[in-house]
Amino acid sequence: MDAVVKTLNKQSLCSDHSNLPPLERPSREEAEAAVKVLLQWAGENPNREGLLDTPKRVVKAYEELFRGYHENAAEVLSKVFEEVDGYDDMVLVKDIPFHSHCEHHMVPFVGTAHIAYFPSGGVVGLSKLARTVDVYARRFQTQETMTAQITESIDQALKPRGIAVLIEAEHMCMSMRGVQKQGASTITTRFTGVFRDDPAEQVRFMSMVRGLK
Repeated sequence: MDAVVKTLNKQSLCSDHSNLPPLERPSREEAEAAVKVLLQWAGENPNREGLLDTPKRVVKAYEELFRGYHENAAEVLSKVFEEVDGYDDMVLVKDIPFHSHCEHHMVPFVGTAHIAYFPSGGVVGLSKLARTVDVYARRFQTQETMTAQITESIDQALKPRGIAVLIEAEHMCMSMRGVQKQGASTITTRFTGVFRDDPAEQVRFMSMVRGLK
C-alpha cells in the first residue's frame, strides 16, 4: 500500500533574523571588486597572473558555500509520511557531515550533526534531515544558532513528541587564529519534549550516537 503523504505549508518555518530589514544584494561585479580590495589589503597584487581570476572564482564559490540563504527548511520538510504502521519510537540520523562559516570571522567550522525525534503523526524522509542541516550550515552561522534553527524547523514541520539535536564541530577561528588550539571541538545540544523531560531518553540518544550498547 502506498504511503500517505501530507504536504505542509511552505512558508518560512524559522525567524532566520526576519526581524531585520532586507538589504539590496550587490551585483556580481561589486562582489568581485570587493574581493579584489581584500586581496590588495592583505598585501597581494590582484593584477598578477595567478590572481587575475580569483575574484570571479571566490564569488562563484560563495554561491555554493552560502546557498542556504536561498533555500527554505519548510520546503525541505514539507512532505510528511503518515502511514508508518504505528511506529512511535525514536528515529535517529547520526553522523551527518556539514561545513559552515563562523559569522564572527568568516572562516569555516566543520563537523557532524546527530538528529533524533519521536514521531507523533508521521515521519519525513531521512535525507530531509540531512538537507535541513545543510540549509542552515550553508550560511554565516554560530553553532548555537544553527542547533536551535534545526530543532525549531523540525518541531514546526512534524510536531513530534520530542527532538534531540547534537552538533560537534571544530572551528577554524579557534585553530587557525587566536589561541590556535588545533583539534579542540565544540558540542552543542538541544532537547525538547520527551528528550527534555526524560533523562533516560537523553542517555539512550547519547548512547546510540556514540555507538554504545
